[in-house]
Amino acid sequence: MRKDALFIAVEVDDQAAADTALAKKLTEACPVDIYAQAADGTLEIVEQNLDECVLCRLCLDASPDGAVKIIKLYDDGATL
Repeated sequence: MRKDALFIAVEVDDQAAADTALAKKLTEACPVDIYAQAADGTLEIVEQNLDECVLCRLCLDASPDGAVKIIKLYDDGATL
């Protein structure tokens, strides 16, 4: 799953997005509410909040390596 905004894109591995425990963890970790849980508990990316990302890395710390990517669209697609 990937969502793009003007400055930031967030990409979450499909298997990770389906993990309800990880979805809850990401939802709780993000200070600007980029992540939410759908009614079935899976992860949703809140597109209108993407450019609020402060590059804090809390979502990266809360997830297994490679499950979440924060892509800086303004920096030729560099990732955190």
